Amino acid sequence: MMLVTQKRRKVVVVGGGITGLTAAFYMQKQARTKELPVDIVLVESSLRLGGKIQTLRKDGFIIERGPESFFDRESHVQALAKELSIEHEMITGDSGPTYVAVGSKLYPIPSSLMSGATPHISSFITSGLFSLSGKIRAAGDFILPRSARVDDQPLGEFFRRRFGAEVVENLVEPLLAGTFAGDIEQLSMRSIFPQLYELEQKYRSLLFGMKKSGTNFLSYNQITKDKGIFQTFENGLETLIEKLEESLLPGTVMKGAKVEQIDHGKDGAVQVVLNNFSHITADAIIIATPFNVAQKMFSKHQLLTELNTMKAATIATVTMAFKKEQLGDLDALSFFVSRNSDFSITSCTWINRKWPNTTPEGYVLLRSYIGRVGDETIVALSDSEIEKTVLQDLKNTIGLDGEPVTTVVSRWKNAMPQYTVGHEAKIARVKEELYQHFPTVKLAGSSFEGISIPECVEQGCKVANEVLSDIFKQEQ
Repeated sequence: MMLVTQKRRKVVVVGGGITGLTAAFYMQKQARTKELPVDIVLVESSLRLGGKIQTLRKDGFIIERGPESFFDRESHVQALAKELSIEHEMITGDSGPTYVAVGSKLYPIPSSLMSGATPHISSFITSGLFSLSGKIRAAGDFILPRSARVDDQPLGEFFRRRFGAEVVENLVEPLLAGTFAGDIEQLSMRSIFPQLYELEQKYRSLLFGMKKSGTNFLSYNQITKDKGIFQTFENGLETLIEKLEESLLPGTVMKGAKVEQIDHGKDGAVQVVLNNFSHITADAIIIATPFNVAQKMFSKHQLLTELNTMKAATIATVTMAFKKEQLGDLDALSFFVSRNSDFSITSCTWINRKWPNTTPEGYVLLRSYIGRVGDETIVALSDSEIEKTVLQDLKNTIGLDGEPVTTVVSRWKNAMPQYTVGHEAKIARVKEELYQHFPTVKLAGSSFEGISIPECVEQGCKVANEVLSDIFKQEQ
């Protein structure tokens, strides 16, 4: 019997953020376990991997320049960490009171809205965050009919219909704007909170549905009495990036190489044209870059032009360290800022309370966000101007005294893709268009099907399986 030798294949991953790294890792794992003849090449335009995940370890502090944690609802990161033998380094953040700044005052978020499993209506009734009329209107959720809309809709429209304008302005908008840096009148319900729409359709009352299911979009800080729902790694999020890079075979990664164009090759292959005029011939390509970068790779073919209608918010994180005696005695984990307040920051977190391992004894580490859709000019200021602005906001809200011991300003231009109404359908059309012209090229990453770290890990794993299945299906 004559044996048929399988042709050796090549897959190029464009983009060395968490999605691209995850895809490369899982493809190499499958190649080992299934003895698949495939080579993986990861091309990254910068000189480092990890994208927005950057950990600064300085003077005993652990400071995240980008995201500082993740909510691993379906354990995608945990599964990856186990593969990398670092699951023992995962830690869960501590919980604590969360506030909203309305006007010039901080109001605690009612505990009834911070726990979907066991709400206490009394904390909502006695809350100073809403007027009596606002509370009565919010209670209308229990009697209002289901939404008649079956198409996508703005988050603001959905929540305003369920709870009224006051709850949206004083609670929903600050929380969601502080998380997604977007305009809730444009952000997509179907792409961001499809599960809440489904709860409304099933139970009619959203509050009742959240109680029955244990789901709560406001559960940012409290899942049990002592622990939160967010996780990270003991020595910072970049631990995950470092271990992923270490796990890849030597020669896998090309840093400092920019992909200029994707083109057709011979016999169904695809060409990756680099900025040094060299090219890589591949059987398949995974593009795990921001949407605006991906679109430029196909400009010659006038493809993916619909991605030009997408937007991304420019933000900055400002992390400041203080001595404990410089702060008052406010019992807080974080606060969000209403647009009805005269502050530039959109949120602030006591990192030392959430992650005690990040901060030396005797210090407090505060992390603030600035910038969101419609309010991004502040990010263009100098570091000293940003520090001055943020410091003044903190002094006006939590009573800080004096100057920070250290400050780290991290700017992120066009960093937060905005999933506006119709996003899901738009991405489906874009992927179908790409398939018609380049059937072995796939898109993945935060611009497309989820911006969180777990969602990006999930996309990386999924696209790795799809690509290997496609290119080896004829031999199987």
